[in-house]
Amino acid sequence: PLAGGKLLVVPMVGSHWLSMKEVVEELSQRGHEVVVVVPEVAWNLKTSQAYKVVTYLVTRTLEELDDSF
Repeated sequence: PLAGGKLLVVPMVGSHWLSMKEVVEELSQRGHEVVVVVPEVAWNLKTSQAYKVVTYLVTRTLEELDDSF
């Protein structure tokens, strides 16, 4: 039998997380221990029971993030 590995995922803020999330959840279901590191202020980076989420502090507000894009 195969043993699941440990994965650290650091997604960039943006739309690619929407498709990447499915892969991360599938890897978790297959026995991998997944930790997703996300900024405290971000779009579409929601928590899930399929993986552990660790947040880090940032100096920008969501409004500043919106303005930069």
